[in-house]
Amino acid sequence: MSDTTSTSQVSPSSNLSALREHGVSVWLDDLSRELTDGGELQRLVDLGVLGVTSNPTIFATALSKGDRYTEQVSQLVAAGADTEKAVFEITTEDVRRACDVLKPVFDRTDGLDGRVSLEVDPRQARDTAATEESARTLWKAVSRENLYIKIPATVEGLGAITTALSEGISVNVTLIFSLDRYRAVMQAFLTGLEQAKVNGHDLSTIESVASFFVSRVDTEIDKRLDEIGTDEAKALRSKAGLANARLAYQAYEEVFSTPRWQVLKEAGARPQRPLWASTGVKNPDLSDTLYVTGLVAPNTVNTMPGKTLDATVDHAEVTGDTVRGSYGESQQVLDDLERLGVSYTDVVEFLEIDGLDKFEKSWAELLQTVTDELERVKTQADAR
Repeated sequence: MSDTTSTSQVSPSSNLSALREHGVSVWLDDLSRELTDGGELQRLVDLGVLGVTSNPTIFATALSKGDRYTEQVSQLVAAGADTEKAVFEITTEDVRRACDVLKPVFDRTDGLDGRVSLEVDPRQARDTAATEESARTLWKAVSRENLYIKIPATVEGLGAITTALSEGISVNVTLIFSLDRYRAVMQAFLTGLEQAKVNGHDLSTIESVASFFVSRVDTEIDKRLDEIGTDEAKALRSKAGLANARLAYQAYEEVFSTPRWQVLKEAGARPQRPLWASTGVKNPDLSDTLYVTGLVAPNTVNTMPGKTLDATVDHAEVTGDTVRGSYGESQQVLDDLERLGVSYTDVVEFLEIDGLDKFEKSWAELLQTVTDELERVKTQADAR
């Protein structure tokens, strides 16, 4: 993402516009004070980016670069803040600033887009009550209507998703790999809205997306196919990620055409959109826009790291809907994998455990980065 173009010179990207015309909202999977305060996020919004997602790794990387956090860190040191308090204050402030940049998009799209996601503490992913409380605390602290609280789609997270929605909190459900878990997430969403309705909330103000991970599926399955090593196995490489996501969209179409959903729709609710996450291509032999052009469907979100966004703007070939009509072929891919001995259940269970482990490690890195920054600023202050 170049920052050499001034905002006044930016015109919308034709490729991002084409995606939007086919129902795909493009979001950026990155956030820093450099982006919000330096004008780069506004430039990307002008280009056609409609939202932002964040995670602990993104925050840690942002803190380790530049000096835009020094003033706030100095204030936190002066106030005697510990690492946990500093992480909370820094991340909520970053998200608050991004929400303000994206508020015009939120207003223009009637709240559908213009949203920024902030994750609950991933160490609580197996604790329903702690996740619920974390969601409430973050929602209140950021105090922006265009916020999404990210909650992992663990079994324990499902109850927290329902509770948050029932209290009027908009939710980005993250870390979804399996079709069964995705269906459970959609049921948690419906239950949450039903409870919100009973609680007197305006359903039109509660939004949700379900982040279905893509490239990580291919990375793990391709590794197993390479171990098998047959021509048939090689022919299935890098097909599972798209197939799995496309079947998720089939499930989305089924759930949001039921009488149960129709009751909520008539009360003002909007469906929980599928969000394609982990869309950066890991295999250099593949098209760098594979998980963008291969997942074009109405009412979806694609959140992209900067490199994928640049590639999409530059040379993505958007040809229309590439999801509906592919369900039979997609199911065949998963069936062929099972026949070769690649267990879908084993893969998605591993990916959830591995994903949670990565989230926790990222959180630990963020805590260490903030600890180091607090110490650095304190040392400098003591030296003066």
